Amino acid sequence: MSYKIFTISPGSTSTKCAVFEDNKCLFKENISHEPEILKEFPTVNSQRPFRVGVVMAVLHSHGFQLRDMDAFAAYSGGLESTPGGIFPVNQKMLVDAMSGRIADHPAVLGSQIIGEFSTALGKPAYVIDPPDVDEFDDIARISGIKGIYRESHVHVLNQKEVARRMAAELGKRYDECNFIVCHVGGGLSIAAHKQGRMVDANDVVNGDGPMAPNRSGYVPMLPFAKMCTSGEYTYDDMKALVSKTGGLKSLSGTDDNIKLKEMRDSGDKWASLVYDAFSYNLAKYIGSYACVLEGKVDAIILTGGVSKDEEFVESIRKYAGWIAPVRSYGGDFEMEALAEGALRVLRGEEEPKEYTGVPVFSGFDFEP
Repeated sequence: MSYKIFTISPGSTSTKCAVFEDNKCLFKENISHEPEILKEFPTVNSQRPFRVGVVMAVLHSHGFQLRDMDAFAAYSGGLESTPGGIFPVNQKMLVDAMSGRIADHPAVLGSQIIGEFSTALGKPAYVIDPPDVDEFDDIARISGIKGIYRESHVHVLNQKEVARRMAAELGKRYDECNFIVCHVGGGLSIAAHKQGRMVDANDVVNGDGPMAPNRSGYVPMLPFAKMCTSGEYTYDDMKALVSKTGGLKSLSGTDDNIKLKEMRDSGDKWASLVYDAFSYNLAKYIGSYACVLEGKVDAIILTGGVSKDEEFVESIRKYAGWIAPVRSYGGDFEMEALAEGALRVLRGEEEPKEYTGVPVFSGFDFEP
């Protein structure tokens, strides 16, 4: 029996959606939304009817009806921290997503939209490896300041998808392997995957880890503290440096890796140094995560848009290829990951988990 699966991932200014028949993509589209239109909605939740209408129009334009689907799958945030897995949409999930208590980002609409479809049509709806996944070992949470603890904020869905693909190439299951996975896009996340769990990772939201095209990553703390208290910058200014205008953008004026290479190739020596520092910084963190895995690394996996740059990949291979083979899956596989997850449940290959809304933290007081 084959299954048709509708997938959706709401973003800040766009909504990705796709239809799959088993593993085959029948269509995939990234629908852009005009910022002026989105500004008309007073809250994120109030965008839901608009986004549903746009998605339905695209679905119909490709000759599909919702009733044709066997299941729905979404990327959805705004949930309490949870281990990775496949979660049927339930009332607790919808309450948490709609509350805005945990996150106020359009990703919270994912579970709401497919929950609406599921209720109307009586078909199952699943949230798969949400951004709120936290599988850290307690030791990975500790920082050098009491009350400031490391949190898990990474590109979970795409990271776990490429890890599963790499495991399949090795003839193993994901939970039989140790990987270092690096998602390198506008943001950059790197995680140590130990037998199916992301036991340690950089915090892409709070400025931990290597620099990215438009995020600062780690910077020396005292100079940063001096900037924060100089009176010249507001909190929002500093937050932007960490999460929107840092990294390559701050250093070179562009967060486009290709443009940076063009600047280098035109003779800009600073651009050349910045480009080289980009891979150098990531490689240093790959080495540290090899230590987390005690040197037992089956592969180093690169994914995300920058991973399409063969020169960047070769630079990582030069620095870190001695640790383990380096494999690149350029681009992102969000829609494929959602469809694959739903398919595993429909085929009885993986048991779904219940979303309880109870944070995964241990008995220690790690709450930020």
